[in-house]
Amino acid sequence: QVQLVESGGSLVQAGGSLRLSCAASGRTFSTYNMGWFRQAPGKERECVAATTRAGGSTYYADSAKGRFTISRDNAKNTVYLQMNSLKPEDTAVYYCAAGPSTTSIAPMRVITSWGQGTQVTVSS
Repeated sequence: QVQLVESGGSLVQAGGSLRLSCAASGRTFSTYNMGWFRQAPGKERECVAATTRAGGSTYYADSAKGRFTISRDNAKNTVYLQMNSLKPEDTAVYYCAAGPSTTSIAPMRVITSWGQGTQVTVSS
């Protein structure tokens, strides 16, 4: 398994941008699908974006399409989530997740490792 540590969460005004990063430990990062999930108070955790182990395929929730971009750098053991045109409804704790490369990313449902989460707050 990999250990995941997110960073980059912050308070931002509506319309602004943030880039979240997730650093993974271990030498097996490139063998995992990676995803970003979020959980707002009182709501279920949802997959907002995911990518396959080489980054060749991506998935986005409807709420993220056209605004969020997931990318990964396997040489740096890091996955990113670039978030543009942020809305107050994007406010949530964002989690990084790793899953087996043999499972679907659309959306990711099988998770082997979770990060601890990073708070994103979008003010109106």
